[in-house]
This record gives sequence, C-alpha cells and structure tokens, in this order.
Amino acid sequence: MQRFLFGNRIFRKSQVAIISTLAVTSCILTGVTNQVFAQTLPGLTLFSGVKAENQLPFRLDFGGQTNGIDRYILKIPQQKMKLAVAQFAITYPKYYKGSFDPKKIEVRVKGKKVPLSEVKWDKEGRTIEIFPQEPVPAGSRVDVVLSNVQNPSFGGVYYFNCQVLSPGDVPLLRYVGTWILSIS
Repeated sequence: MQRFLFGNRIFRKSQVAIISTLAVTSCILTGVTNQVFAQTLPGLTLFSGVKAENQLPFRLDFGGQTNGIDRYILKIPQQKMKLAVAQFAITYPKYYKGSFDPKKIEVRVKGKKVPLSEVKWDKEGRTIEIFPQEPVPAGSRVDVVLSNVQNPSFGGVYYFNCQVLSPGDVPLLRYVGTWILSIS
C-alpha cells in the first residue's frame, strides 16, 4: 500500500484521490453556478460610460448566447416613471446585428400585460417604438418584454437606450435610462 507524506500526516493513495476529486468537483460546480446566474440582472458595472443612476435592470431569459433565440425583459423601475407614458422608444447600437419580432413585444405594468395599439421596428433607424392603447400611469413599475429575439452572431456589450413620450407633452422623447446587455 502506497502512502504519501504531507506535513506530519500520512495519507493513503485512496484518500488523496478522494480529496482531489472533491476539489475538482467544487471548482466545476462553482463555474456552472456563475454561468447560470450570469444574465439575471446587472451587477456593479464599472467604466461603462453610463452613470449608475441611469443604468436600468434587465433579464435575458435564455442566457444571452450568440446566435440563439432569447427573451429580453427590460425593466423600468417605478422611480424612473415620473410622468405617464404614451410611447416607449428603444434604440440600440449600429453594431447590434440581432433581430426582433414586433408581434412578440409586450409591455407589463406591475406584472399585468398592457394592450398595445402599435409596435414599430425601424431596422435602419435601429429603433423599436411601442404605443400602448392607454398611457402607462406615472410611478408604475414597467417591464418591456421582447420575445423571440434572435441574438447577434458575435458577442459583445450592447447599450439599449430607453426614451419615453408623455401624453400632451411637447413631442420630444425624454431619456429614461440605458440597459447594458452582454451577449456572449
């Protein structure tokens, strides 16, 4: 029987094998756990160019994998909804090469689906315009759900900006915040 000397202790070969196996298994499980939770909500983002108070939370339901079909849940906290909203406009960068399904876009207010009068996707202008039938009340927690999204074929960090138009307001879009999405 082989024995190994570690410090003042003597271990058998089987004990060393068990300890090694446990160490490797714990490393693998830690890596899998980090992969699963990678795209739930943004954590601390350093050096993004977007002030922390302007960063909006989001969730990518299917992990944000390149070339995959995904669902983006873009959240607008209630403190950002200072006025009622008659239109949401989401802009994204020129280098984002994914695609959206306008028929699979919805708005949820406090968890309930809101009827929409129209959804426009301007591919050249890189804008998604969403028009609820009734204005979304001020102070509401809003989720913009983009389902059936085809993620781009190359990974990267993409800044999706949210602007809103209030009813009866001057017809200028007002900046609400930015979702910083990471596709890998």
